[in-house]
Amino acid sequence: MVDGVLWSLRSACPISPRLSPYADGVQAWLLDRLPRLGLPLDAEALRRLDRAGFARYAGRLYPDASEPDLRTLAALFTWFFLVDDACDGPDRMAPGQIRALRAGTLTLLHDGPRRRHPGFGGPLRRLLVEAWRVPRRRMPARWRLRFADAVADHLHGNWREAVAKDSGRAPGVAEYIKLRRATSAAFVSYPLIEFAGGRTLPDAVYHHPLLRRIGELGNDLLSWYNDMASVERDRATSGGHNLVLAVAAERDVPVEAAVGLVAERWRDTMARFEVQRAAVPSFGPALDESVAAHLDGVANAVRGTIDWTLESARYPVANHP
Repeated sequence: MVDGVLWSLRSACPISPRLSPYADGVQAWLLDRLPRLGLPLDAEALRRLDRAGFARYAGRLYPDASEPDLRTLAALFTWFFLVDDACDGPDRMAPGQIRALRAGTLTLLHDGPRRRHPGFGGPLRRLLVEAWRVPRRRMPARWRLRFADAVADHLHGNWREAVAKDSGRAPGVAEYIKLRRATSAAFVSYPLIEFAGGRTLPDAVYHHPLLRRIGELGNDLLSWYNDMASVERDRATSGGHNLVLAVAAERDVPVEAAVGLVAERWRDTMARFEVQRAAVPSFGPALDESVAAHLDGVANAVRGTIDWTLESARYPVANHP
């Protein structure tokens, strides 16, 4: 049932799919590069990474990025997915380890690779050092702070989720939606729109209430789609941290019925997302092109997540019925 819902929502999505022409080449580069950083990747682990297609995911979100920039973006995406697995997998980090990882990551992002933190080292640190090198050199200080703030919020969300799982307390729907916006890393992907496009927005525009709301709706859309795709896995491992499971518990309905309720919520949110995008006013001729690029980037994040979810081995969705 879930697979049919996922394909149906893809068909209903009004956002056009995009994919970088460099995506497959960058995927091959990534598989060659990662073992050189000392990551413990045997042949089977490399095969899983290849089938997961993180470079194709980056290529769907940033289809106009240059090939060198897409390499940077794919490396960053890989880092976040490796962190996600470390925080949320069967042998997940303890909350204290996640807190130390957050502190070490922010030390690197704020102060550069020469500053070290005892909670963050090894191949995972080397991957972030490499992936952060170009953005740190090229992007202005206000952008670097914006990106670091988004990473801090994301890792804090992972910590909060780990604490809740350790306590055995499943979240309600409203609580979960708010937490999911942090754990999804969508807010991390939005500043990277500016890196990929070479344009930075002033803080007052980037944090404008309407743009912020559109970003939240986009985050919800991609997060809830992911939750539907991963619900079977999450039933065993997530401690209720999945929107389908939270709806099933709060409404006292079977999981299969909750999938339909989440899909209905997704469709309603997509309609609001489109209305809000169309309602963005002009910010003046000097900024409108950059604002349009940002809004397109948020839309690409939604559609790119849908298409990547259906093609990636990370989420075993059946072929289109």
